[in-house]
This record gives sequence, structure tokens and C-alpha cells, in this order.
Amino acid sequence: MASSTPYTIKWGIMATGWIAETFCKDLLTDPAARDVHDVRHEIVAVSSSTSADRAAAFIKKIDGPASTSTYGSYAELVADPRVDVVYVATPHSHHFQNAMLALDAGKNVLCEKALTVTAAQARKLVAKAQEKKVFFMEAVWTRFFPLSIKVRELIASGEIGTVYRTMADLSFNETTDEDDGRVSFPDSHRMVNKDLAGGALLDLGIYALTWVFQTLYHVQPSSSSSSSGKESPTVLAAMNKYHTGADENTSIICHFPRSRAIGVATTSILVGTSPHGKTTAAPAIRIQGSRGEIQVPHPAFRPTSYSVIRREGDGAVEVVECPIPTDPKRDSWGHGMFWEADECARCLRDGKKQSVTLPWEESIAIMETMEAALRQGGVEYPEQITTDVYDAKSPLNTGNQ
Repeated sequence: MASSTPYTIKWGIMATGWIAETFCKDLLTDPAARDVHDVRHEIVAVSSSTSADRAAAFIKKIDGPASTSTYGSYAELVADPRVDVVYVATPHSHHFQNAMLALDAGKNVLCEKALTVTAAQARKLVAKAQEKKVFFMEAVWTRFFPLSIKVRELIASGEIGTVYRTMADLSFNETTDEDDGRVSFPDSHRMVNKDLAGGALLDLGIYALTWVFQTLYHVQPSSSSSSSGKESPTVLAAMNKYHTGADENTSIICHFPRSRAIGVATTSILVGTSPHGKTTAAPAIRIQGSRGEIQVPHPAFRPTSYSVIRREGDGAVEVVECPIPTDPKRDSWGHGMFWEADECARCLRDGKKQSVTLPWEESIAIMETMEAALRQGGVEYPEQITTDVYDAKSPLNTGNQ
């Protein structure tokens, strides 16, 4: 008989920025508010690379437990024996060194997207997870939405026939009122700063690619003809670069010859998926099959509905609402990151080292796609953030302390 006691996972949080805040607030919601009863979450440690005081201020800000350990270094966090899994919430420029620090310490890891800056780094992280026999997953939260799961099920069941094309976009118009081709934030901002692996693709475009991959790659049947079992795409990309050298406007065609499918992923910081910012009358994602299509509205990272338009019939649109549940006991908070956390807990409970929803091979394939696009666009990043040589004392790990 299955236990009626929820499996509890104890989290260590690496970094204290806005993404860590959002994730932690979701961890603190009651799982029952989203009809989850088999797993639960505790925050037991938080680290800042600059000071323990900053970590303590973070806990206070999110109304976290007073028993949380606070550290002024990442090394202290990964050495904490109470921590079951480390959530890496640093900029993606830092992910390889930071995730490797945790994996090398024998910790399970959930690492924010984009997983790394290069595919070689992603492969090294997977190899380290295998060596240490620990769980490792990229935190592409949208993958774990019930909405995404339902869309994949519709595709797999043949509801819209054979899917031949997916078009996906995530873009935000960040231009100034002067319309001079400049964005409204400074060159030091992570979105355009090459030292932080800035650019539209790694920050926004990964969501467009997430939809291409989960609708054209993930749903593929395995094949013995390739080492990974699935067909990775050939990649054709076009990019315009911002004056900092980061990409500002990127389009990627992913060609899957074996399945006769094509995915088009676009992203930009000069124009928006929606002219009005947060709302739009047009879909961000169109998944087109031989018997109809599925449309998903903007924003691609946090959709709350999808539509099915079938070839047969009178052209009626079936709209399915998928609201994100909130917890009234936590100021009605609920952003949607708790579903990926629940997946981590279940994997740890069941002894799994990777998630079938986002396996290692797929994260690597997506990184290979982005790397190919960046190479074709002529975008190059500094050696410090592209090296695949692990250094526990790297400034990316120590914060220059």
C-alpha cells in the first residue's frame, strides 16, 4: 500500500535574484492548493555569493522559515548535509560552474534554463551527474504545466493528425520611446551583456524552442538508428546583433527530415509577440497537423489556455482554459514553477536520475540547436563563461571573494 505521508524534499537555493524569489514562493505554497498530495517541499538553506546577510534578507522577503540556514558562499550551501537538491538560480552565464560545484559535491540539481552557454558544458554536467549518481534536470518550468502535458497527449493521440509544422515565438518590445533601435535598459543588463551570455535567444528564445522540441522532438518514437533514439534537427538561423554584440532578433528553422516536420522558433527584444505587451489577439504557438492545429497564446513561458481547431466541421474553435492554481494562505500566490519542483520530488522519491519529461539528451539537443544558431549568427561569448573546464574557485562560483 502506498504511503499516505507526502514525500518531503529539502531545497538549497543558490542565488537570491527574482527568479529564485518566484521559485521559492511557489515552493512555500500548499501543494493541496494544486491538488498535489504525494510530495511537499521545504527550503532549508539559501546562499548568496556576496554575504549571508543578503541570504537572510531574501528569506525574510519571501516569508520563508526562520530555521533556514543562510550562507555567504555557494561552497557552504553545497556542503550542507540537510540539502537534498540544489536549485541553481544564477544567470545562465554561471550555470556550468555553479551546477558543477553542486554536482561535484554529490548534490541533486535543478538548474535554471538556459542550461548552459555551450553544448559541451551541458554534456559535461550530464557526465558529472552520471559519475556521482545524482539527479539532474534543467528547469524549463513550462514543460511541466498540465497544459503542456495535455498538448503533448493530443499530439501523440493523433488528435490533429500528423504534425508537420510548429511555429513559436517569444518576443518583447523593449525599445525606447525614441525608436532609435536601442532598448530601454543599459548595456550592463543581463539581456544584452555578453559577459552574462546576454541576448534574446538564450533568455527568451529557449521558450520558443521548448515548444518546437516538445511538439516535434519529444513526441517522436524512439529509433535504433540514432544514439539518442530521436532525430535532432538540422539548424538554419538568422540573427541581427545589438551594438553590444548580443543577439537582438533571431529566427531559427529546425528541420526534421525523417518525420518531414519543420519547426520555426523566433525571438526578439525589438518587437513583441503581442503589440500590447502582456495581452494578444494572436497565438504565440501554432502546432499544425494534417487534421487541424493547436494554438497556444502569449506568453509562451506561462500560457493559461490552448485552442484546438479541427479540419473537419465548421471551423469552430475549442478553447480549453488551464488556470494556474493559487494558494489563498500565501496571499493567493501561485506562478506555476511548483510543477517542476513536484517533478523533482517524485524523481528523487522514485530513485530516478533524470526526468522523462525533460531527459538529459533533450536538454543537450536544445543546447546544440542554440549553439548552432549562435555560431551562424556570429555571436561569441567570453572564454570565462564558455569554458567547459570546471573550476571550484572560478569567480563565477566565488563571487570574486
